[in-house]
Parts: sequence; structure tokens; C-alpha cells
Amino acid sequence: MVAIAEAAAPTAGDRRQRARRTTLGLMVLTLVAAWASLATGAAEVSLAEALGRLARGEPLTLHQQVVLMDIRLPRLATGLLVGAALAVSGAVMQGLFRNPLADPGLVGVGAGAGLGAVTAIVLGGFLPASLAALTGTYTVPIAAFLGGWAATLILYRVSTRAGRTSVATMLLAGIALGALAGAATGLLVYVADDQQLRDLTFWGLGSLAGASWTKLAVAGPIMLTAMAGTLWLARGLNGLALGEAAAAHMGIAVQRMKNLAILAVAGATGAAVAVSGGIGFVGIVVPHLLRLATGPDHRFLLPNAALLGASLLVGADILSRSVIAPAELPIGIVTALLGAPVFLWILLRRRGVLDL
Repeated sequence: MVAIAEAAAPTAGDRRQRARRTTLGLMVLTLVAAWASLATGAAEVSLAEALGRLARGEPLTLHQQVVLMDIRLPRLATGLLVGAALAVSGAVMQGLFRNPLADPGLVGVGAGAGLGAVTAIVLGGFLPASLAALTGTYTVPIAAFLGGWAATLILYRVSTRAGRTSVATMLLAGIALGALAGAATGLLVYVADDQQLRDLTFWGLGSLAGASWTKLAVAGPIMLTAMAGTLWLARGLNGLALGEAAAAHMGIAVQRMKNLAILAVAGATGAAVAVSGGIGFVGIVVPHLLRLATGPDHRFLLPNAALLGASLLVGADILSRSVIAPAELPIGIVTALLGAPVFLWILLRRRGVLDL
């Protein structure tokens, strides 16, 4: 036994060292992506010149202020937070279900948020004038967030009995809830007019074009709080990989961990979908790639997922703005084009078709 432990120790140490190196590399990648995002766009603005003015204590020009501070910077911050939230949510879901192909969409949060947004777009004209004036342009994000939380509450009530939440029941209920939300969404799409259909298409494919400091002030704290809460789940998710009984014997409060995980995923995913629309593949591809690279230890997996998810979504946003500039592709198309081949590779690799 001692010999086995001594032989395994270097492997564990090497894995931790590799995870730390990966963290440093992802930090650099995120910084590079952030710089490229601020420097890329239809408007001609020199980021180096703007930073030079700030370094000399000079105010930005009006053009620089509008383009950099009012458009590109809130868009960058939104992309970083949304990408990190989706990736971390995926990592938590995969740990909770003990399945590397799990996705935040399994719990029905995305479908519920989508139904809320579609309802606001199609039926928003029937809102009382006072309520419409109060919510203003934030009706769709608010409705999306409320839809995601409503789906989570329904799912929790269905899958919890006598104070214990069944992961298997939650999975099945999430699939059923997603199908029900999809049917309701399809009905609303059927009765929508031409303008509403265009809005639905653009929102459903995802975009950061509508990012603003005001929206970020509402959704940002929710995403940050949810992601910070997942760091407390790392030990529990590591123990859960051995099974619920083994995790309980290790002193892990399994039911409380499940509750926190569900709430964190609902908050992070619901807020992300509310400000960016439907963006796929980030939550499933990022955690799985990191598991292949650095192992399943959630102490490293969760922060690394946040960094890679943030840089990936910002990179996808740069592509969406550059491919057909000055027009933009919906960012969901870009993430699908990037993520679908990787997802297929993951499936083939798990089936043994690819020996890589």
C-alpha cells in the first residue's frame, strides 16, 4: 500500500502543477481576449492611444468615450461574466450528475428563461402601461430571469421528497420541463407577427449587442454571487464522484450541497440567458476539455472553467463582429460552429471510435 501511494503521489502532484500552469495560461488568454475585444469593432478607435491619454491624465475624446467606455467595455464585461457563468454552471452540473456530458440545459433553466423571454416579446404589448413604463427596455431580461427561476422552483419541488432531492428524478423532470417549455414557446412563436419573429430569432441565437452598464448592474451581481458560491461546492463535488453514500461518510452534507448547486446553476444560467439570449455549447464543452487536460479536481476545475469560458465567449464575440463587419453574426451561431465539432469529438472519443 505504501508503495502504491508513493507511486501515485507524483501523478497527483504533476496533475496539480499542470492545473496551476493551466490557470496561469488561461489568465493570459483572458487578458489577450479582453484586449482584442476592446480593440475590435466597426468604429476606428486606437486602444493604445486611449490608454496613453488616460496614463497622461488627459480625458478621453468624446468618440473614444462613447466607443470604448459606453459600448465595448460593457460588452466585454458582459461577455466575460456570461461565458464564465455558463462554463461554471456546466462544470457544477457535470459534477452533480457525475456525467461529463451534462449541461445546464438539463435542469430546464435555459428553457424556462427562453419561455419567459418569448412571452415578454410576444405578449409584452398587453402589459399594463404602468408596469411597461417601469421595466422599459429591460422587460425581456427580467422575464427571462424570472422564467429560469420559476423552472428551477418547479423542478426542485418535483424532485424533492422528505427533504431529499433525487438527482435522477431531477434529470427526468428537467427533460420533461424543457419539452413543456419548448411546446409553449412554439405556440407563442406561432402567433407572433413578423417583427416579433425577427426579435425572437435574434434573441434565441444569442448576442452581446445589447450589453449596457445598466443591464450588467442587475445581472452581474447575480452571476458573480452564484459563481462565488460554487467554490464552496468543490470539496463536495469531489466527494460526490465516489457516490452519495461515500460522500456522506466523508462528512459532506450531500442534500445541502445539492440545494446550493441547483440554486447556483439557476442563478448563474438564468442571469446569463437574461442578458445574452440563448448561447449553447459553452457549458458542456469547456468543463469537459478541462477535465481531459487537468483532471476532475473541482478545486481547479471550477476557476479554470470560469477563465476558459470567459475567454471563449469573448473570442466568439470578436468573430461575430468581424466575419461580416459592420454587421454582426449572432454569437450563438459562432459558439455552435466552434462547439459542435468538439462535442462530436468528445462523443466519438468516449465511444472508443477515436483513439486519442
